Order: sequence, then structure tokens, then C-alpha cells
Amino acid sequence: MSGPSYKDAGVDIDAGNALVDAIKPLAASTQRPGTMTGLGSFGALFDPKAAGFTDPILVAATDGVGTKLKLAGATERHDSIGVDLVAMCVNDLVVQGAQPLFFLDYYAAGKLELETGRAVVDGIAAGCRTAGCALIGGETAEMPGVYAAGDYDLAGFAVGAAERSELVTGDAAHEGDVVLGLAADGVHANGFSLVRKVVADTGAALDAPAPFAADRALGDALMTPTRIYVPSVLAALRAGGVRAMAHITGGGLPENAARMLPDGLGVDLDAAAWPLPPVMAWLREAGGIEATEMLRTFNCGIGFTLCVRPDAADAVTAALQQAGETVHSIGTVVRRDADAARVQTANLEAAWRA
Repeated sequence: MSGPSYKDAGVDIDAGNALVDAIKPLAASTQRPGTMTGLGSFGALFDPKAAGFTDPILVAATDGVGTKLKLAGATERHDSIGVDLVAMCVNDLVVQGAQPLFFLDYYAAGKLELETGRAVVDGIAAGCRTAGCALIGGETAEMPGVYAAGDYDLAGFAVGAAERSELVTGDAAHEGDVVLGLAADGVHANGFSLVRKVVADTGAALDAPAPFAADRALGDALMTPTRIYVPSVLAALRAGGVRAMAHITGGGLPENAARMLPDGLGVDLDAAAWPLPPVMAWLREAGGIEATEMLRTFNCGIGFTLCVRPDAADAVTAALQQAGETVHSIGTVVRRDADAARVQTANLEAAWRA
């Protein structure tokens, strides 16, 4: 009589191996100069010199996708969540002027499901190709008792590099600099606990037409992945004059725009300078959410900001537009006392009146 096996306890080693085999071609599709190893080694190698750097500073970022995972399960949109995972990491890297080089993921599930896992990694690979970084490794874990069957969790880790002389730290920002905002593609991957509450409280059906976009199901519209700003921002940096940047994630514009500037400086924003996207207007009206709460919870239509020298604003805007971005001039860098809010927004109620 034989004793219990690992599979009897809920962990299927063969399923894990099958998933790794299924995603190897996806990882291979993301290879770029500097990649030295494929999936399967204990540690993944990358050569910055082969990527064209001479005196690189490495920049690292890690993130997840929060409770948007619950919506991914409810809508069975597992590929786009992989794009979100990459975007949340690589958009942070490019804030410092870094070119993303490689990415690793962590995928943990109550029970490994080959098709779901492959769809997630397919999205990760698509995000890596957009960002120009290689998927060179990761970890898959089957954890019954920690996650329920059908549930999974994701974490991402990205490393980029910038030449020492080209790092963007925000220290060069000046009073009078122009703040450019890049349009978001939707809710991105922040604030979904509140999104899910609004959906539940209103009784809205995820498979019904979205109240703000009748040609799409509500679930599909909410699952629109986070925009990857890397190619366009790198083009803007080549245009010159960018002094500071911010990826607008949790905390919205008030917290993230403040992070891009040194002490003593702040930002005056004008909410009338960009449109509140229909999905945000619906969330605000359907949920009865105050404008200030909207601004610090969601991106509210601006997914990335750049602080730009005034005489370079036109050239940077043109570079961004040529790269496919919708650009708004949304504010100005100002002197700000230490006891005042670093980011202040005018016309908020008037511009966003439901």
C-alpha cells in the first residue's frame, strides 16, 4: 500500500512542467540584445554591454495588478492582465529615463490550469514586446489552501538601465516648467476595489453593454489593459528638455505628480485642460464619488506626466504625438511652501460636474 502523493495533496508537478513548456515559445518571442539565457536555468543572465550601454545605472521596479485579478477571473480575460503586469513595472522604470531590459514574473495559483496560465503569460510576453524588454525568467507555484481553485496571483519584476549621464531624477525641475499629461487607456490597474464596489452596488452586469460604451461589454471595457508608455517616453527623452516624470498609479495625480519634484516645488493643475474619460464619469456618477476622491484614487484620464522645460514643450509634445500619444498641457511647476499641498487642482468640480 503506497502513501499519499504530492498530487494527492493538491500539487501537480507535471502540470507545472507542462505550463513551463507551453510558455517557453512566448518568452523566446521577447528576446532582445543582451539576452543570454532562455527559460529553465536557475538564474537568468543579461548583458548590458551587449544591449549597447557603456556606463549603465540599473533601475529596478516591482508591482502587481491588485484586485483587477478578480475582474479578470469574472470576465475570463486572462491575457490582458498580463499586459497590465508588465505595464505597471516598466512605466515606473522609464520615469527615471531607463530603458527596460528584462522582466520576470511570479504566478501562483490554487490549482494550475494550463490554458489560464498560458493566457496570462501570453499577455506578459505581449507587454514585454511593446516595452522592448525580454521575459527571461519567472516562478510558477501551485498553492492549494492558500488560493482557491480558479484563483491566482501575479507579481512582476523589471530591470532597466540608463547611461549615468542620462538618468532623470527630477532634481533639474524648475519653477515655470510645463507639465504634460499623456492620456490613459482606461482605469489601468489601480482603484479596482472601488470599481468592483460600484459595479456591485449598482447591480451592473459585466456581460451587458457598458453604460459609457454601448459597443462593448462592461467587463471588457473595465479590463482594458494599462497603457505602456515606454516607446513614446523614450522618444520624448531623445527630443530633449524633459526634467521629471511620473507614472500615475495608486494615489492618482496628487501623490504621484508630487513624487517627481524636489522639495520646495509643486504643481498647479487645471482639470479643465483634459477630458474626464467616459468610464471615469460613469464611475463618479454611478458611485456618487466626490471629485477629490476620484482624483486620488484613479488616473482620471492621465496615465503619465512629464515636467518639461518651457522652450522644449512643443518639440516634446510633437515627439509624443508622433509616437501615438494623446498629449494635454495640464499644469505648471510652481514654488510651494512645505505646509501646503504639493499638487493643487483648479476647476475640479466645474470640469467634472456629473
